[in-house]
Amino acid sequence: MSEQYNEQELIAFIADKSGASAADIKQVLQHEQAYVNSRQEDSKGEIDIDIDELVDYVLARPGMKLDELTVETILESEMDFLVKKGIAGYLD
Repeated sequence: MSEQYNEQELIAFIADKSGASAADIKQVLQHEQAYVNSRQEDSKGEIDIDIDELVDYVLARPGMKLDELTVETILESEMDFLVKKGIAGYLD
C-alpha cells in the first residue's frame, strides 16, 4: 500500500529542493493537475507524461511568470517526492 502524504509536506519538500515560494509551487501543481486530467490512461491504467510537454503546457498558462528552469525543478522535485513515497514511478 502506498504511503500517504499531505499537501503541506509536498510543498515543503518542493520548496526545499527548488527555492520556489509556496504560492508558485501551488500554481504549477494546479496547472499540472489540469494537464494530467486531460490525458488518457493506457490499458494498465497508467498515464504517460512527457516532462517537456508538461513544462511547455505550464509555461503557456495565463499568469505564469516563472521561468522554464523553475517550473522544471518544481515538477521534478514533485516526482522525486512521489517516487520516494511509493505513489508514482517511471515507465520503462
